[in-house]
Amino acid sequence: MSVGSVGEIVWVLGIVAWYVIRYPFERRAKRVRVVSDVRSRSEIIGLVSALFGLAILPGFYVATGIPGSADYAASAWAVALGTVIFALALWVFRRSHKELGRNWSITLEIREQHRLVSSGPYAFVRHPMYTSFLLMGLGQAFLLANWVAGLAGLIGFAVLFFLRVSKEERMMLENFGPQYRTYMERTKRIIPYIY
Repeated sequence: MSVGSVGEIVWVLGIVAWYVIRYPFERRAKRVRVVSDVRSRSEIIGLVSALFGLAILPGFYVATGIPGSADYAASAWAVALGTVIFALALWVFRRSHKELGRNWSITLEIREQHRLVSSGPYAFVRHPMYTSFLLMGLGQAFLLANWVAGLAGLIGFAVLFFLRVSKEERMMLENFGPQYRTYMERTKRIIPYIY
C-alpha cells in the first residue's frame, strides 16, 4: 500500500469519526426549543463551503482520483503529521460538543435555557468548533497529496469562518451582554493566546 493511500484511508476514517461524534448531538439538539436564530444566506454559503471543502471535494478525489493532475508525491512524515493533526481536530470537536451540550446547534441559534459556556476548550478560545475545523483542514492538507483536494478544507473553513464568526459574536453579545464581553476580553477567537 502506498503512502498516499494510507493518507486517504486516514482521511476517510477521520470523516467517519467526525460524523459519529456529531450525530448524537444533532439528534439531541432537535429536542431543544430554539428561541432565537439569525440564519442568513451568508451563513448557508459558509456551511456549504465548509461541507464542500472538508468533505465533498476531497471525498470525490479519494473515490475517483480526480483531479489527478494536481497530485504530488506523498511523504510518510506528512501523513504522520496529518494523522496527528486530524486526531487533535477530532478531540477538540468532541470536547466542544460535550461542553456545549444542549446549547449546540449547527446554525446560529439561541436555545431554551441557553447558557454561556466557558469551560473545557471554551476556557481558551471562544470558538473551539472552528478551531477543530481549522485543524481538520490542516490535517487534510497533509493527508491528501493533491493540491486541490488537500487545500480545499482550509479554503472551505476560511469561507465559513469569515462569513459567520462576527455574526455569531454579535448574537452572543446581544444574548449575554457584559458577561460575553468579559469572556471576549480573556479569550482568543480560535487559536489560544494568538488569535
